[in-house]
This record gives sequence, structure tokens and C-alpha cells, in this order.
Amino acid sequence: MKKIIGLTALITGLFVMAGCDKGQSINIVGSSAMQPLVEAASEQYSSKEVGKFINVQGGGSGTGLSQVQSGAVNIGNSDLFAEEKTGIDASKLVDHKVAVVGLAPIVNKNVGIKNISMKDLAAIFTGKITNWKELGGKDQDIVLINRAAGSGSRYTFEKIVLNGKTSIRAQEQDSTGMVRQIVGSTPGAISYVSFYYIDRSVQALSIDQVKPDEDHVKTNAWPIWSYEHMYTKGAATGLTKDFLEYILSDTVQDKLVPKLGYIPISQMKVEKDASGTVKQLKQ
Repeated sequence: MKKIIGLTALITGLFVMAGCDKGQSINIVGSSAMQPLVEAASEQYSSKEVGKFINVQGGGSGTGLSQVQSGAVNIGNSDLFAEEKTGIDASKLVDHKVAVVGLAPIVNKNVGIKNISMKDLAAIFTGKITNWKELGGKDQDIVLINRAAGSGSRYTFEKIVLNGKTSIRAQEQDSTGMVRQIVGSTPGAISYVSFYYIDRSVQALSIDQVKPDEDHVKTNAWPIWSYEHMYTKGAATGLTKDFLEYILSDTVQDKLVPKLGYIPISQMKVEKDASGTVKQLKQ
């Protein structure tokens, strides 16, 4: 069985590498929080540019950064700056910021709370609070659902909510969509997802009475947010350059980005650097 899996991985890798050499096809991997935007943009682009194909896959920000650094793919999608990822030489990569995404804690709809303090949220993910009754909810054990270690969303959440500490061991999921599904169907469950994935199957929590919405992200009143980066190894050329120009065009930025729950960078009233320092933008 191990030999078969290894052979499959090898064939997949060779396919991806071959795709990088084709002028009419490029490969993009990385952040699952960013995947819906890039997939939608790629479909629009390919429908207008017949014969040009944009292959998009998830896998997490860590995968995106490592794959683009190695040259295995044309673009690596990431929720974090390359400088924040161990083992990545940011000096060899070019950052293309294409949007901003907000992250929010979500819980099973029956836990009995709709608001939480940042302090208590951190206490849940560090194992100090283990039952919802401690927060005024049901007498029910808290079930922690976390993102995988390479996830940019997890890195952002832990950096901002836990002040860089690591969450306690818990069930981990690579897919944001699967996280939402598990939280929605598991009594007592809690996790976090990008705004795009919040729907009626789960309860998004306010933090310190601040609702998770785009207007609050724009001013940093809602602090759990990150840029959506598309990294290239060196300057983009050919189809890679053309697609990046398309995703930064008004067609995508003014229509598709807000439609899918992301925030155009042009609408932000603050900016953040790789160290996490936030400063006001001149209006």
C-alpha cells in the first residue's frame, strides 16, 4: 500500500511540475480560506481566455509557500506573510496582496452563547475553560476543532487570539469547509473560519460585543484578519503575470472580491506588516 501511495504522489508531482512548463496552464496551491476567490477568478478568466487553464488546489498556506519556493507550482496562496513561515526564504518570493479576509470563531448553534471575550476565547483554546456552562452556556463539554499545523488561518488565529501560544491538542482539519461541517453537527463544538464560510449551520461569535463583519475588519475593531497573498518565485511572467493582473483588476476587485466575502485592500483603513504591527492609513 505504501508503494502505491508513493507512486501516486510521484505521478501527481510530475504532473504539477509539467504544468508549470506549459505556457497555457499554470498551477496554484495553498490557503483553503483563499481558495474560493482564486477558483472563481480562474473560472472567469478561463472563460474569457479560451485555451488558458488555471489549476487551483488547497492544502494550506504552508503548502503554498513551500511549493512555490521549490518551483513546483507557479503561485503559492497564503494567509500569512512568507516572513512568518519557518523554512521559507521570503527574499526569493514576490508578494502580491489581492484581498483581506476576516476570521471568526464559530460554535455549534446549541451551545447557548453568541458573544465571548477575547480572554475567554483564548482560555478555551489553551484548555483552561472546558465546559460551556463556565461562560453562561449549556452544561456541555467544549469540543475543540482546530486547523492543521500548516494552516495560515491557524497561524493568524493563534498569533492574534493566543498571543503566539499554541492551542492544546485537538482534532485537526485541513479543509475549512470540513471544519464548518463538523462544528455544525457536533454538540459543543467550536472552531474558526473565514467570513466566507459562515452560514446558518453554525453560530458565529461576537468578541467583546464586536460583531465579525467587514466594516469592523477595515478599522481593526475586529482584529482577527489577514491579507490574502499570492506569492511567485521571482517576478511573474507569461500566463502567471497575466492572471495576477486579472485578479488585481477592477473586474475582480470591485465585484468578485466583495461578493465572496473578502475585502478589497483598497477599502482598508489600516495596514499590517509581517510583525503584526497595525497602523492607520492616511485617507
